Amino acid sequence: MLRITTLSSSLLLILACGTAAADLGDISKVNRSITVPSAEVAGDVDTVNGSITIEDNAQVRSAETVNGSIRTGDKARLESADTVNGSVRIGADSVVMRDAETVNGSVTLDDRADVQGAVETVNGSITLEAQAHVGAGIATVNGDIDLGADSRVEGGILVDKPGMSWFGANNRKPKIVIGPRATVSGDLVFKREVELFVHESAKLNGKVIGATAKSFAGDRP
Repeated sequence: MLRITTLSSSLLLILACGTAAADLGDISKVNRSITVPSAEVAGDVDTVNGSITIEDNAQVRSAETVNGSIRTGDKARLESADTVNGSVRIGADSVVMRDAETVNGSVTLDDRADVQGAVETVNGSITLEAQAHVGAGIATVNGDIDLGADSRVEGGILVDKPGMSWFGANNRKPKIVIGPRATVSGDLVFKREVELFVHESAKLNGKVIGATAKSFAGDRP
């Protein structure tokens, strides 16, 4: 009986250890996508031609790709998300401790997502869903910006003008929407012509430079 009990106890211990999250270390690929499974922990995650998926409750140090998207599930945690040709989507209740950046792609923060650094893109939209937060400003050149209900941006907003190297730059006016009860702390600086819509319940704690705001009621302008 003692032997059976000891074997049973050992088996339970092995099973318990097997369910604990392992540190996967750094993960690097070239022409492959990478997935960090739910609730796992990894270091720097990078690839060249492939997307990166960080599933629910997973944690990584950084996520970086060149040609591919970066997407997290809900309640994920990472230091930074950086791509060149691809979108970035941060899941609900997830935290990015530094920046979320792309050149040719969109950046979306789902409900209550928190980017403690900056959100930046050149040719792509930036969307904050309900109660999402950005701690160090938003910047784009050609992208639309849509701040959802109760979202918050600290560090202001910049829409820069295309540089001389951007031949055939997009002449469409970016559309900037500051939604219901959204708050922007810091100046809103527009170095090119934009369409700026600010909900009547939104709060702008800074100057608006380079554009004239149009007030709107309801969910959308």
